[in-house]
Amino acid sequence: MNSVLRKLPIGIQTFEDIRRDDYLYVDKTAFVWRIANTGKPYFLSRPRRFGKSLLLSTFESYFKGKKELFEGLAIEQIETEWKQYPVLHLDLNAKKYETPDDLIAILNQHLEKWECLYGNEKKDRSPEERLGYVISRASEQTGCGVVVLVDEYDKPLLQALDNMSLLDNYRQTLKAFYGVLKSYDRYLRFVFLTGVTKFAQVSVFSGLNQLNDISMKPQYATVCGITKQELIDTFTPELQKLAETNQLTPEETFHKMKALYDGYHFCEFTEGVFNPFSVLNVFDGYKFSNYWFQTGTPTFLVELLQRSEYDLRTLIDGVEASASSFTEYRVDANNPIPLIYQSGYLTIKDYDKEFGNYLLEFPNDEVRYGFINFLVPFYTSMANNDQSFYIGKFIQELRAGDYNSFLTRLQAFFADFPYELNDKTERHYQVVFYLVFKLMGQFTDVEIRSARGRADAVVKTPKFIYVFEFKLNGTAEEALQQIDDKGYLIPYQADGRELIKIGVEFSATERNMSRWLPL
Repeated sequence: MNSVLRKLPIGIQTFEDIRRDDYLYVDKTAFVWRIANTGKPYFLSRPRRFGKSLLLSTFESYFKGKKELFEGLAIEQIETEWKQYPVLHLDLNAKKYETPDDLIAILNQHLEKWECLYGNEKKDRSPEERLGYVISRASEQTGCGVVVLVDEYDKPLLQALDNMSLLDNYRQTLKAFYGVLKSYDRYLRFVFLTGVTKFAQVSVFSGLNQLNDISMKPQYATVCGITKQELIDTFTPELQKLAETNQLTPEETFHKMKALYDGYHFCEFTEGVFNPFSVLNVFDGYKFSNYWFQTGTPTFLVELLQRSEYDLRTLIDGVEASASSFTEYRVDANNPIPLIYQSGYLTIKDYDKEFGNYLLEFPNDEVRYGFINFLVPFYTSMANNDQSFYIGKFIQELRAGDYNSFLTRLQAFFADFPYELNDKTERHYQVVFYLVFKLMGQFTDVEIRSARGRADAVVKTPKFIYVFEFKLNGTAEEALQQIDDKGYLIPYQADGRELIKIGVEFSATERNMSRWLPL
């Protein structure tokens, strides 16, 4: 089939629409059957736009017994009964929550719809009382257990993270509402909640103490996202067209797809998955871009990083953490990592079995350079639309061997810092150096290390290898001596490219590079 004619379900999160209108579908129905038939209350945390809503919609079609929608899929070979259950599907994703009334309004909207089906006992009751009545009536009227699906249970909480009184109000409302699921357990056939963040203080987890959190269970690691085999099996014509459009070989195309969009791991020692949103969008226009990152800028996360004074270099190089320190977010804790991980900007890259520690890193280049680019205006005077110009010029000058122009431009960049940024600590300027060199890493091979009082970087271009040593309140001569004393050139002496070492003085009083010496 001509790949242009194949329909991509971009923005379509309803399983029935995808199947009836012949959109491409990555078959996850074997997971649906297994989860639906091996337990009752489940929770799954995944980043935004990662397929959670489609998964819940698939559960809804399954529990409504819509057998015809599953023709040709894995579940067709497993399920034999196709029994129908009453389904209460609560979607908290579609609304903006700015006041307590906004949350009550969306709960009432769903409750009124369910009450039209199953009856309304009396007026002027709380949302949790009404939910309990609907659940019991639905079960009694149909003679079977009720299915409750909650999409983005935490959306109101995430929108109130910078307003503690509003957050507490939402927390109390949801605590009571979700608590009904425990009290009315005898009426329930199946419960599945999804969200981005596992909030430690919300009693949906303490109240539902039997809730099965499958977010980090290896058997469900690929329930959302696209595996390598799924990509090849489902999108072969699109991969071919992508290669042709970008004048790449099939191998080069897959390598670029993997570098940009693969790499998400939600538990240790499991296969990585591609970001489904970016995959669908790259096949829509056959152009590589940061599709997922552009749909939700992490402003709050960056502000959280700044408030917590978290060292960005640690974040960018990789964070070691125990599972308990990144799987539950505590609003009162000075630790931004859980929210950054659960939002999809970090993922599991390694695991130390002996000590039980995880290594968290950016999943791929889309997130890595999207996040670093987004950070730069918060720490420098460089606007987003200036970054490609600056970084492009830096690379061009180093490729040409013109390190003086590169350092002069870098010096001008620091001189442009506004007044409020000039009153910063030594670490702030080290972070800025770090960000600039990391951004250059999109286009050339860069290694950057920094520590108290100094920073060093290695930049490799086709003809040159540069070793920079930056000294705070030291001399350029001392910086050159440091390169020799530490043996920084030794690994590259057999390389064949011209080696250039450069010592740079950085003045704390001038807040800028004051002098440099090449050798």
